[in-house]
Amino acid sequence: MQPNPFDDPQQDCLVLINDRQQYSLWPAFRALPAGWRCLFGPQPQAECLSWLNANWRDIRPAHPSTHRSDHV
Repeated sequence: MQPNPFDDPQQDCLVLINDRQQYSLWPAFRALPAGWRCLFGPQPQAECLSWLNANWRDIRPAHPSTHRSDHV
């Protein structure tokens, strides 16, 4: 079983953002997921969390998703 990278507060992380202005904390050693780009880091997890707390004002997406699961 692989250890959880978020269990180590000294693990370098990135702060990512997508087109809907949603943020994510991401392990620096992993490839960026499609549709996301880096805003901050790599820095230790605690630094990234501090950056998020200071900069992420609204957890709601910037606009509604155009992808709906009920489209036929």
